[in-house]
Amino acid sequence: MELLNILAAGAVAWIYGAVHYMVLSKPWLAANNIECDENGRPKGNNGPLPFVLSAIAMIVVAGMMRHMFAMSGITTIGAGAIAGFGVGAFFITPWTIINNAYPGRPFMLSAIDGGYAIVGCTLIGIVLNLF
Repeated sequence: MELLNILAAGAVAWIYGAVHYMVLSKPWLAANNIECDENGRPKGNNGPLPFVLSAIAMIVVAGMMRHMFAMSGITTIGAGAIAGFGVGAFFITPWTIINNAYPGRPFMLSAIDGGYAIVGCTLIGIVLNLF
């Protein structure tokens, strides 16, 4: 059952990421200075690889969060949401800010990516404790 919880939590975060980046695609592309073709799609598309890697990454994050929750005794939806928020806001987002600050990338990129980490991890925390 835990494996199904992990897969479901990873899937929810991955689907949320698709929505998040579709809504914020224009500012994200601008912040990354990515050139687009005449249809508004990024040039040099990598095909399905980024989508496959992001799905795997969300499952890995969900798996580690499940482990952390088990070791910490986090078993309710509310506690999972708060812990997930904490992982996104206090682990992933600061790391993202550092990674974007050194090469001089716009802060908007950190805000967009950090927002995804915060909401995505909060959703993982909720889903992990639904069942």
